[in-house]
Amino acid sequence: RDADQSIRVHYNVCRHRGTRLLNDPNGNCGKFITCPYHAWSYGLDGSLIGAPHMEETAGFKKEDYPLIAPAQYEWEGNVFVHLGQNPEPFEQAYEPVLTKFAPWYLGELIPVRREVYEVAANWKLIVQNYSECYHCPIIHPALEKLSHYRDTENDLDEGPFLGGPMRIGQEGGGLSTNGKRAAAPLPGVKGEDLQRAYYYLLFPNLLVSPQPDFVMIHHLQRVAPDHTRIVCQWLYHPEAIATDGFDPQPTLNLWDEINRQDWRVSELTQEGVGSRAYRPGPYSALETMPAAFDREYLRAMGE
Repeated sequence: RDADQSIRVHYNVCRHRGTRLLNDPNGNCGKFITCPYHAWSYGLDGSLIGAPHMEETAGFKKEDYPLIAPAQYEWEGNVFVHLGQNPEPFEQAYEPVLTKFAPWYLGELIPVRREVYEVAANWKLIVQNYSECYHCPIIHPALEKLSHYRDTENDLDEGPFLGGPMRIGQEGGGLSTNGKRAAAPLPGVKGEDLQRAYYYLLFPNLLVSPQPDFVMIHHLQRVAPDHTRIVCQWLYHPEAIATDGFDPQPTLNLWDEINRQDWRVSELTQEGVGSRAYRPGPYSALETMPAAFDREYLRAMGE
């Protein structure tokens, strides 16, 4: 964030000779970003504010060498970055979901836990796994007791946004180890949404799972063809967190277990598809979302 608390995203590349400016994955830059090579310094807004001895170079102007900033947009508490040239405006690209999560007040929620998982699988296998519950009775028996794998539908079934709701079986219950919610429903959640858990892919790598009392988000970071870093956050409303007796641990425990089950089966799939014997089999009628994801991925790749 700059001095005005506005979020700024820059390429981590010095405008002098291309040196990487920052190496730590997180932290505080202070007031300036200084290149470790020749000490060119930049303000948090990306402007070049110091370049030793460059006044001796004819025609040099600091204003000509700010850090390069990709297209960026803040929405629902998240920062979206597009690295391509001339991207479609965010509001236009995300029009199908711009107001979809409004009842959950996503931008106001606070993470109560952040878990980083290192998964030995390609990110696409993880998305495919997230996008169907054909595997749920086998891989997630605890979840199956709370939310039947056939009690589901999809309200976004083609394009870059995919997914829909599954019904929570117990009236007023939650998806947790004790079957209860950790908090009162979020302020805008009403009607059928009080008994639903939603699961959405925002292509390519954001998984958003709104539930009656919280929202779970997975951010997939593609490290290598067979390595994905997944940052999972559980978000609750500040008023719920401040309530006496607030205890999200049963919810966190269940979803950490489900996460690890999914990551393990994704790793097994990664191992299998690497075999010379592997030939893709047909999708079942319960796997329409992985098929839709495949189509969107091929479209994005120009194939």
